[in-house]
Amino acid sequence: MKKSILGSLFLASTSFAFANTTLLTDNLSKLGLSDINISPSPLAGLKMATTNQGIFYISEDGKYLLEGKLYEITNKGVRDLSSAVLLEKLNSYQNEMIIYPAKNEKHVVTVFFDITCHYCHKLHEQIQAYNDLGITVRYLAFPRGGMNKTAQQMEAIFTAPDKVYALNEAEKGRLPKQLKQPDIVKKHYQLGLQFGVQGTPTIITDKGEVIGGYLPPAALLNALEKNN
Repeated sequence: MKKSILGSLFLASTSFAFANTTLLTDNLSKLGLSDINISPSPLAGLKMATTNQGIFYISEDGKYLLEGKLYEITNKGVRDLSSAVLLEKLNSYQNEMIIYPAKNEKHVVTVFFDITCHYCHKLHEQIQAYNDLGITVRYLAFPRGGMNKTAQQMEAIFTAPDKVYALNEAEKGRLPKQLKQPDIVKKHYQLGLQFGVQGTPTIITDKGEVIGGYLPPAALLNALEKNN
């Protein structure tokens, strides 16, 4: 009898959780959001919703919605919990990245970039200087104009047999002649939107923190050391 009661309680709680998740997903869908994943949040009474447009926090009754960063106050300062949630997804794309490894690696950053972006080009011109300071640079695609011709060119770069060579050639002005339908690039772009990327380059630290805009090698190292 006891097992039967416990089993009934478990089924009831599971059904309620499913219904609650469905309610929240439906309400968010009405706002035009998609790719919605509902999960617990550190805040009582709120659920975390990871969507195609970033991370939101929604009340358990689905009536209230918060947009913005969630920080945890620790003895070492504040920790960006919102971006850290996306870090695992970002790292799962490692095989699709174009990577310039530092020989004596101290830090790893992931850069959302666009081949038509002036400051992305400026960053890439100094890639050896970043590496010499112990910073490994990993690139993900973020065509600022969406899935246009630039995205098709970037797809050709990211699917080339030698991605590093293809990107180096593009940065010298020798863009790929063959255009490809964005697939990998679309995934990268959508992840960038979830991180709140609005321009390029946008730098993501190995802790999931977002550094918006170009920083010269020494300045980037200084920012990374401060956040270490």
